[in-house]
Amino acid sequence: MKLGRIFSRGLVFDNPVFVQLLGMCPTLAVTNSAFNGLGMGLATTAVLLGSNFVISLIKGFIPSKIRIPAFIVVIATFVTVVGMLMNAYLPALYEALGIFIPLIVVNCLILARAEAFASKSSPFKSIVDGVGMGLGFTIALVILGIVREITGAGTVFGAAILGESFIPARVMAMPPGAFIALGLLLALFNRITSKELNEL
Repeated sequence: MKLGRIFSRGLVFDNPVFVQLLGMCPTLAVTNSAFNGLGMGLATTAVLLGSNFVISLIKGFIPSKIRIPAFIVVIATFVTVVGMLMNAYLPALYEALGIFIPLIVVNCLILARAEAFASKSSPFKSIVDGVGMGLGFTIALVILGIVREITGAGTVFGAAILGESFIPARVMAMPPGAFIALGLLLALFNRITSKELNEL
């Protein structure tokens, strides 16, 4: 498979959030702001990139019966490193994301890419897949965070963009708002991509 195709799958055609509906727990929980969505997306991308690369290197040495536990050990190692770095250099973001940083270990997106791609592909292709899927996940979380932050607070990345007369829909900053925003974005994404596919 060509590298461009591998990369573009994660961004559009197999987008983890808008197509595969993977990683819904952090997607819904931390996207009450664009900054939180960006932080979670980049943290997940870093773990995905590292774990894909290492798993593709050691795949020939892992017995098939213990491949899932072995994958989880590799993923947990990268999650620990990312968590420590965030705690050291981005403590405010680390506190905002809370328990969802260590929960990256069980993010089905990362384990799915390890099982479906990294364990069957070369290290370089696994890196490209990790970057594509990670950026697709990050972009989706940022878009969802922007929609929820604008409608729920009238800001984007903390900067006020709507006048004082704007009355925020507080529900959008709450858990029900995550479901509402995600549902609308899924409908929009499916409509756009279906039109493009029909035109091809």
